[in-house]
Amino acid sequence: MTEHSKTRVLVLFGGRSSEHQVSCLSARSVLWAMDPDRYLVTTVGITRDGRWTLVDGVPPTREGTLPSVPDDGDTVALVQTRKGPRLVRFRDGFESGADLGPVDVCFPVLHGPYGEDGTVQGLLASLGVPYVGADVASSAIAIDKRQMKSVFKARGLPQVPYLAVRRQVWEDDRGPVLDDIEAALRYPLFTKPARQGSSIGIRKIADRQELILGICEAFGYDRVAIVEEGLEGVREIECGVLGNSHVEVTRPGETIHAGPAFYDFEAKYLAPVELRCPADLDEGVRRTCMEYAREAYLAIGARGMARVDFFYLERTGQVLVNEINTIPGLTPTSMFPPAWAAEGVDFRSLIDRVLQLAVEAAHAEARYAP
Repeated sequence: MTEHSKTRVLVLFGGRSSEHQVSCLSARSVLWAMDPDRYLVTTVGITRDGRWTLVDGVPPTREGTLPSVPDDGDTVALVQTRKGPRLVRFRDGFESGADLGPVDVCFPVLHGPYGEDGTVQGLLASLGVPYVGADVASSAIAIDKRQMKSVFKARGLPQVPYLAVRRQVWEDDRGPVLDDIEAALRYPLFTKPARQGSSIGIRKIADRQELILGICEAFGYDRVAIVEEGLEGVREIECGVLGNSHVEVTRPGETIHAGPAFYDFEAKYLAPVELRCPADLDEGVRRTCMEYAREAYLAIGARGMARVDFFYLERTGQVLVNEINTIPGLTPTSMFPPAWAAEGVDFRSLIDRVLQLAVEAAHAEARYAP
């Protein structure tokens, strides 16, 4: 295949969110898996202050640390031209730019706000660039746990009992808010920001004083805090989903981790973990997880790919939907790639699939263009 016949892929990673480093880890895996005979790849790292920079892959890291996008690269921008969307590099101000060529499809390997929440998806859609993953509306719903839970409730999907707390209400008078939480939910509780992932800003709560601290910590990341009832003897189960109009779901997988009382950021990305794909579950539980994963995917109108997470209460046999991630982690400790590998889809083939789904989704959307 000649250079001109290869698919030109723009890989975006990094970003302004607290999940910047996780995005870099995921991007490293994606770049490793992309077939150089099929794709001509340009890597653009988004710095923590939001600048798009041209980079040569993901920077290496020392053991026990996570990578970040360096801030010394050339600034680039994605622009629409008479020839279609193209990437432009700026070295000495913005008076003139060097044309880096067209972009056929974008893989936004971005986690959290300003990347997984519909903002980048809206930019790409406005420029007519096909992109991997959910569209603007679905991304915005999935990133916001309050909205996501409302959609799941309307779909009839079982969830952990929870309450959402708005910062303004909390600051006006926290006493009634605390009373409402303690009347509706039983300790232990978990507090978390509404729009964060990778267990960032999450805290396990044993009493009212800890509840105050947990809600205040969550407000450091978002204007809405989620308070959930804690579960004892729970197993954390995950299913991968692929597809646009036709949806495929993996058998459930399970992440086994030791140490922390819950699966926090350090446990996810810095501590050893064991991935079991498929998980050791009864056939009925397995089918329930897969059906709930499909329903959650359809409920938010997802496309391309997603990972759906569950709590399985082994004592009662109950399966509860936790959340959906429209840009699932693709790091060495992430469940999404091995879940598909257990179904016979290796990582390189998985990357091919999601890129093809992105192009197909763009072609389908073009029929409805204004």
